[in-house]
Amino acid sequence: MISDDAVESLPVVGPVVCAALGMEARAVRRGLARTPVVVIGYRARRADRLPDDCAALVTVGFGGALDERLRPGDVLVADEIRGTGRDTRPVPCSAPRLLAEELIRDGLSVQVGPLVTTARIVRGRERAVLAAQGARVADMESALVAARAGARPVAAVRIVVDGPGHPLLHPGTIGRGLAARRVLARTGPALERWGVLLVSGAQPPCSPPP
Repeated sequence: MISDDAVESLPVVGPVVCAALGMEARAVRRGLARTPVVVIGYRARRADRLPDDCAALVTVGFGGALDERLRPGDVLVADEIRGTGRDTRPVPCSAPRLLAEELIRDGLSVQVGPLVTTARIVRGRERAVLAAQGARVADMESALVAARAGARPVAAVRIVVDGPGHPLLHPGTIGRGLAARRVLARTGPALERWGVLLVSGAQPPCSPPP
């Protein structure tokens, strides 16, 4: 297993996967044979651990659905990553439909759409406002990672834990979280197949903006 310190100090040929929490990192590592995983902390406070030299940055972990088309346990592959600041522009993700197809091949329930990064957990009216703007899922790290990536390709995969009709502060959250962790543990092989195609040049490094 490649440590976070080793990833910081050595050039990485392929993509690097990053997760906010240790439990997310441990889950996704189960399905990865050669791709390093870096724990970047809540709100990407340890994003300085990410290497400056790698093929792409991929954020993975849990997220909150903003509309009813996504249910707990579903996977969202972002086609763009949005921030909530006035001066932030959406960042197009790299080959999102290819990544979604690879995840579907492994039997996962996958949708593609915009991901928005917020400064806090969204609920109620704020969730509805973001959904009306077209965002599908909210997290608290991906836009910060995308900003650090610069010109490098980025991707984001989020497993839905809560959403409309499934509040985060609810006894059922524990069961949904355990189920989401099992789904996250199944994403590794697809991430590696996608990464091979990206690095080999079989797919363009960035998808055009929608």
